[in-house]
Amino acid sequence: MTPSLPAGVERRPFDGRERLATRGEPVYGEPTDGGWRLWDARRSKLGAMLEKGMDTGLAGGETVLYLGAASGTTASHVADFAGPTYAVEFAARPARDLLSVAESRPNLFPLLKDARRPETYAHVVEPVDAIVQDVATRGQARVATANRRFLREGGRLLAAVKARSEDVTADPADVFDAFLDDLAGYEVLGTARLEPFHDDHLAVVARRV
Repeated sequence: MTPSLPAGVERRPFDGRERLATRGEPVYGEPTDGGWRLWDARRSKLGAMLEKGMDTGLAGGETVLYLGAASGTTASHVADFAGPTYAVEFAARPARDLLSVAESRPNLFPLLKDARRPETYAHVVEPVDAIVQDVATRGQARVATANRRFLREGGRLLAAVKARSEDVTADPADVFDAFLDDLAGYEVLGTARLEPFHDDHLAVVARRV
């Protein structure tokens, strides 16, 4: 049985077919219909996870820490259906766009910080129910492990592992195996490749233990 979508996420008709959508102000020129806006899985790793039917454990209303928020494409959709959403982005240019996205979402809190250094925002972020990780850096497993401190017991990690960010010459399958081997403090509940939405990406759903 396909897992249910989080409350606040629905499949709505766009372009003649049922596609993911959330309610909120449009952000990146996505189609809208009656207050609903298309959640484009080709522009969102978390959207791709849901589109592929992965059991993310998200029910809606969770407190979320988003690592690698960039300009806010996916973080905006998360804030549409979640509770407080802390969005960490290292680069100043996309962070400015993220600030604009947050203006219409009072539950979205942009943080111009480095996800590899969680101690720099530990005084701001409250305990969270889920971490969404989409960082383009080496050491993605170390980032997930370092930010585990914010997860409540049993909380979920939803990570999109980018093979090319670790090693552009390595076989992606080897990179994914190394990520899973290096991930500490989590029980892996499920994995899936994100093709055809995103090449050379592995989605990982894990639970804090």
